[in-house]
Amino acid sequence: MFAVIKTGGRQYRVAPDDVLEIGKIAGEVGTIVQLGEVLVLGGDTPVLGAPTVAGASVAAEVLDHKRGPKVIAFKKRRRKHSKRKRGYRDEITVLRITEILADGKQPSIGPRGPKVAKPAASDNAAA
Repeated sequence: MFAVIKTGGRQYRVAPDDVLEIGKIAGEVGTIVQLGEVLVLGGDTPVLGAPTVAGASVAAEVLDHKRGPKVIAFKKRRRKHSKRKRGYRDEITVLRITEILADGKQPSIGPRGPKVAKPAASDNAAA
């Protein structure tokens, strides 16, 4: 099953366990957020929204907040001794899609815990 969502003026095709970078949204790292603007629900019987699918949403876990690559806007007017250099970096939120919900359901999958390395079993502990 897949869905087409709209956030930040852009559209994304998502499926469960996809990781995507979108424009910054509110939410602490490790929490579950719901994205409500679902344009298409795909699967065996696709559902097209007009403009959105009623009662559908996508649940996603916030993995990280970061800044995108640096973009330089350089303008020069030749023979006028005029130039301007400005740059910026977009604020980005990294999401992992946990599930696609229909009919107004609430997310059933909670946030995943942090990965913890298991201690290695030593041979001296058995002796």
